[in-house]
Amino acid sequence: MANYRVALIVRRSVEGNDFLVVRQTPPTSLPEKEYENYVDSDLWDLPSALLGQLGEGNSCTTVIDGADSASNKVDLQKLDIDSTLDQIFSLVGLKRSVDRSLAFWKCVEEPEFGPGPLIHTLFLVGMLKPDEQIRQEDSKWMSNQCGRGLLLNVKPGNDRIGPLVVTGLLTGKVGSRKWTMPCTLLDQEYPPHVTVIPMRSRTKEPFRTTNLIVIVADDFTASSENSSFSISGDALIMDPGCHTEFHSELMEIVASLPRKLLVFVTHHHYDHVDGLSAIQKINPEATLIAHENTMKRIRKDDWSLDHVRVSGGEEINIGDQRLSVIFAPGHTDGHMGLLHVSTNSLIVGDHCVGQGSALLDIRSGGNMKDYFQTTYKFMEMSPHVLIPMHGRVNLWPKRMLCGYLKHRRDREYSTLKAIESGAETLFDIIAISYADVDVRLWIPASSNVRLHVDYLAHQDKLPKDFSMQKFQRSCLLNFLSRWTWKYLKTGVFIKIPKLSAVKFLTAITLAGLATYFLPGWGLLPKKLGKFCDP
Repeated sequence: MANYRVALIVRRSVEGNDFLVVRQTPPTSLPEKEYENYVDSDLWDLPSALLGQLGEGNSCTTVIDGADSASNKVDLQKLDIDSTLDQIFSLVGLKRSVDRSLAFWKCVEEPEFGPGPLIHTLFLVGMLKPDEQIRQEDSKWMSNQCGRGLLLNVKPGNDRIGPLVVTGLLTGKVGSRKWTMPCTLLDQEYPPHVTVIPMRSRTKEPFRTTNLIVIVADDFTASSENSSFSISGDALIMDPGCHTEFHSELMEIVASLPRKLLVFVTHHHYDHVDGLSAIQKINPEATLIAHENTMKRIRKDDWSLDHVRVSGGEEINIGDQRLSVIFAPGHTDGHMGLLHVSTNSLIVGDHCVGQGSALLDIRSGGNMKDYFQTTYKFMEMSPHVLIPMHGRVNLWPKRMLCGYLKHRRDREYSTLKAIESGAETLFDIIAISYADVDVRLWIPASSNVRLHVDYLAHQDKLPKDFSMQKFQRSCLLNFLSRWTWKYLKTGVFIKIPKLSAVKFLTAITLAGLATYFLPGWGLLPKKLGKFCDP
């Protein structure tokens, strides 16, 4: 079931095009001193608040002109509009009053980014009364022109504009769409010119979709006029990883795009490349762009057309849209990111996800040292927005990246402490450092623990008497057999009466082996997906 929020467009006059924006509250800062210099710039957006349900016997007193227009999507009579508006008006130092005229503007449904319920937005419009004054410290007036300028001519560290302004007021005013969006899909164009379309894929819980990114030129002539760019095209799509059931929708999108199409792949996991075969079928003129290590792992059946290998630092020109290729190893050894230059938006692949963190793929060159270096690289770039391939766009990039660093540092510390306390095998280290974590997550977590131990060895932090050879010998059969016994002792076996002991043991052993040998995490049980917080 979807949740709803109200976003209020406050204007000073009927004729004017300025609107009120509020400084958004950032997430709580981390206490560690090493992160205090990594602070996101101010984010301004429309004042908004989540809608709650009305209690029994209560009714809404606020009159909204045109509310019937929303009746096919939401029953406003069941929602606590009054309390929500009280919260919103308090943000700007105003009060809700029965004589204030409010009108329904539009309802925007959120695409299925996941995890958690969808959040749809009801946009309302209201006028400032002649005798009212707004709170100046955390709110200000902004014009459409100023908003577009802050969105499209971004400089690192400058004030930022949030997605509600774009969705509620500027959509259609910063460029008209020249391609077709299937009616069965929902998208979000934020920042402008970067369209994010979550499509069902073979990814793992808690996500169900992979974000397809579409960037199309407004001015197609700019591509041919600017020959300084190393790669050019009229449109670009990124990580087409949708399930085969949605290939028809993907092909509809591709068929409507210009023929000079670039297909950028961040890495080779199947929930990022499952749609390649559909693209080359509908547009054999398309060109694939990927790192050399990624190209080696993409099957010929998925892509046999032209391709360009990139290593980072290349420039891509999509008409008037400039993009920079970023080498971002860690998740895999061929992992790439892409910076949309004019909006300073960083598309990060699976380096970041909307919730939790992605496992590093030890079988495909995943590396903890690279992961840390890529994270610091992203932080130094000071992006205004992070766009992951799973989950919502993140509006607080530096805070998110600092959180990733802290989490990995904490895991590194707990791993080292387990070793210093006498743990010598993979199972013993995990049993100590992950004692408070569900046993079912120990298998996917083992990949990151192995990489943490490798990184500790690289930093020369391991005790002198710790044997890497003994540890490495314990990373397969020893770990799987001991984990299986631990798993059985939790009582899970008793809860699965339909499985014989042999079948059950075979299933979980195969799941463990998949962690080490099979590409794309394909045979991991659904609850042991590649996205957790190990």
